[in-house]
Amino acid sequence: MSANKPYIIGVTGGIGCGKTEAAAFLESLGAARVDADAISRSLTAPGGEALPAIRERFGDGVFAPDGTLNRAALAAIVFQSQPERRALEGILHPLIQKNAWHQIEAAGERGEKIVILDVPLLFETGMDVLCDETWSMTADPETQLSRVMERGLTREQAQARIDSQMSTDERNGRATRVIRTDRSMDRTRAELSGLYQQALRRLG
Repeated sequence: MSANKPYIIGVTGGIGCGKTEAAAFLESLGAARVDADAISRSLTAPGGEALPAIRERFGDGVFAPDGTLNRAALAAIVFQSQPERRALEGILHPLIQKNAWHQIEAAGERGEKIVILDVPLLFETGMDVLCDETWSMTADPETQLSRVMERGLTREQAQARIDSQMSTDERNGRATRVIRTDRSMDRTRAELSGLYQQALRRLG
């Protein structure tokens, strides 16, 4: 695929840091987008590739009577136990990476210049090695916590989800660029647009 390889920008960030919104905005500017969360949802949807391994590891208790995955039940297990979370990641991450790479290859075949690789656990999974550069979305701790609580979680539940991920300092230290999302949306979008246009100019 080397002749058609697009320029890959990994977009990441802790939960509640605006990663998804940033990736969607970059897609609106014309970039192709590979969404790891969407891939994960497809893997765990009815008939999904990951379901047999999840059932084998976590049992029937994380499935509804109709055979669909009970995401809340699974989340209650994995966000309270690091070994259980690692077990789930061990099932999902290789499948996500395989599917993401297939999508990147397809984008290259279509002639796409830039692909946004939208991955919450970009560094944790090692998917940053696929990227030409990496952008970390970040926000101050209280803003991040408030955004996560808006998903219907208690303060303790929200903090547990934040704590289950790589620390902000480590993530930002490993990224090529750090972009703040705890200011006006217009300002964040202006920065993203400028960086995207710079990347396009570098590619000619």
